[in-house]
Amino acid sequence: MQHSNIVGGSTAKRVINCPASVNLVNTVPPKGSSGYADEGTMLHAAMAEHWEKGHDPETFLGFEHSGVVMDDDLMHRKFMPAIKAVDELDPDGLMEYAVETLVSFEGEQELEGVFGSTDFLGRIADTAYVIDWKFGDGVFVEAEDNQQLLFYAAAAMRTPKVSWVFKGATKIVMAIVQPRFGVSTWETTPKRVKQFETELVTAVKKARRPDAEFKRGDWCKWCAAKPVCPLMTGAAERALKTQIDTLDKAKIGKYLEDAAYLEEWVKSVQELAETIILGGGDVDGWKLVEKRATKKWVDETTADEFLSRHLAESEYTTRKIITPTQAEKLLKQQDIELPEFAIDKSSSGLTLAKDSDKRPAVITAQTRLATALAKL
Repeated sequence: MQHSNIVGGSTAKRVINCPASVNLVNTVPPKGSSGYADEGTMLHAAMAEHWEKGHDPETFLGFEHSGVVMDDDLMHRKFMPAIKAVDELDPDGLMEYAVETLVSFEGEQELEGVFGSTDFLGRIADTAYVIDWKFGDGVFVEAEDNQQLLFYAAAAMRTPKVSWVFKGATKIVMAIVQPRFGVSTWETTPKRVKQFETELVTAVKKARRPDAEFKRGDWCKWCAAKPVCPLMTGAAERALKTQIDTLDKAKIGKYLEDAAYLEEWVKSVQELAETIILGGGDVDGWKLVEKRATKKWVDETTADEFLSRHLAESEYTTRKIITPTQAEKLLKQQDIELPEFAIDKSSSGLTLAKDSDKRPAVITAQTRLATALAKL
């Protein structure tokens, strides 16, 4: 899904409510992709190909995109329900449609360079349809007054390739298709879409001003600039300085409201630091280190043969063989050491740690490359 770095469908609500976030977000390094995002990208690509080429849905089993393969679970839990949802909106098969279309605000000077990518636009009689797939398993998204869908409709109205969807339409049906939660729909009018465009123009104008306003709200959840946002950092600093024993009940209630923002802020600061370090940068006073190694059997059959010679079967077997740590504890009672060849020690991932931590810093691929190039 593509959108401009000024504002796009997924960021429209944030930009309208917090214009100052635009410039701040552009100072933060982009996050890498995730397994969930890659899964969503694959499902979007499969949906586009299905509607463009008319292939039978069942033929998409094994479809691969972005390193993710359509398996039976994704097929029947997400892909098929999303197709069925559109069929229910168009039971008679009368809809003309366009999928995966790049839309922009052609002719609107203040929104020059602003664009986005629509999932599905359709038209039946005097009704236009704007449909967006949400394949995540997280938060339920409402279609009513959804600013992402309004963005797509407003941009599509100005895009010659798909403006036909809205020409002469008296109604516009917005729909969010989430296989886990079902379909959320909202009927609106072209007038409301034009009103939204005016709101967006105003927000983009404000975003260009040096005194653009920061404002906190639920749009902060997905904001990439959250780790360095003045409102968020201010909230964290105030929370750290406040003495618990001086708080009254009224203040505690207010701080509970802030807690969700602070938790998200802490997490986003950690993610930002990891992104910078993995990209070869430095975060003053911090480094990436291996997480605590956990022990696991190299081969459970070999482990079973060894433990059976020294322990009763009931001591080392449950539904599956006990862990190396559990075995060491039992064997220690007999002064028997677990042989090193039977154990594989590997870290479960990376975590941030203070420079004073005894564990060595991880050498990233970028650091190795920079070191190698410096020797040339």
